[in-house]
Amino acid sequence: MKTRNKTLGYLVPVFALCVFMLVIYGAYVPHKPAEIQRVVCIKFKPGTTPEDIDKHMRDFATMKNAVKDVVAYTAGHVQNSQPEQNEFDVIHYLTFRTKEAAQGYEANADRKLFNKTNEANWSKVLEMNSNIEK
Repeated sequence: MKTRNKTLGYLVPVFALCVFMLVIYGAYVPHKPAEIQRVVCIKFKPGTTPEDIDKHMRDFATMKNAVKDVVAYTAGHVQNSQPEQNEFDVIHYLTFRTKEAAQGYEANADRKLFNKTNEANWSKVLEMNSNIEK
């Protein structure tokens, strides 16, 4: 019984030290900043159901997980005081670490499958990259 308490007494400080070292490592290791943001704007065809739009949003969020080097992803519905005048219905924002990663997104097979599956509901699409000012 004494040996077990002694072993536990040594392991607790070692464990605490390891956790402390991981926190310090995470706080001080420099992370490469993101360089490119991609904006994807979609206008749905008249008659597209809210269920189809929700499916589109879920599928896009799932699809972006298959794309390498996506640093951040957000999306939402366009807000305007006059919805009938909106040029687009939803906007997706993807942030990439490098220009090459953004180009890899364009060639990604999951993205191409997503587009093929959903393009029947789209009347207008705008996709563009921009550099992130530092």
